[in-house]
Amino acid sequence: MAGQAGRLILAAALSPLLLAAGPAAPDPVRALAGRYSQHFQNGTVDGDTYWSDDVVEIVPVDARHAYVRIETNFFNGHSCSLSGVAAAERASIIYREPASGVTGGACVMTLRRRGAKLSFTDNNGGCQSYCGARGGFAGGELPWSSRRPIRYMARLKSSDTYRAALTEWRTGKAR
Repeated sequence: MAGQAGRLILAAALSPLLLAAGPAAPDPVRALAGRYSQHFQNGTVDGDTYWSDDVVEIVPVDARHAYVRIETNFFNGHSCSLSGVAAAERASIIYREPASGVTGGACVMTLRRRGAKLSFTDNNGGCQSYCGARGGFAGGELPWSSRRPIRYMARLKSSDTYRAALTEWRTGKAR
């Protein structure tokens, strides 16, 4: 009986501390990890049609960082292509382009879940240089339901794109 009473007293004493701690902080690196895609019919100014795929890959690098690759396609063959290592901030991961000495705003891309979508947003217009004339990252999103595990991880991690992104992140120098 004394053992049970002691456990109850201990539980009562610790309850305020546990409640004050609140819920665990979000882990966007693991929560967002995977491959998202959308296959759609695209077109040209001549009226021709063709199929395109928009793809986002998110791969954990460590507990607070993830490799991100975004490939989007637009009318008349224009596209956007961005890759780098993003940092976890609240429920998002944010890619911040290292200083390059080029005038204009640096690329800042935020990725997060918004309801049934993975949202990726060019925060300041600085990512436009990664796009063709008819492309842009403003309001980018892919269906959350398209999320899949990345089954080609060895090939992805040996790619030039992945290795360059990690080098950029480790050195803080733009490619």
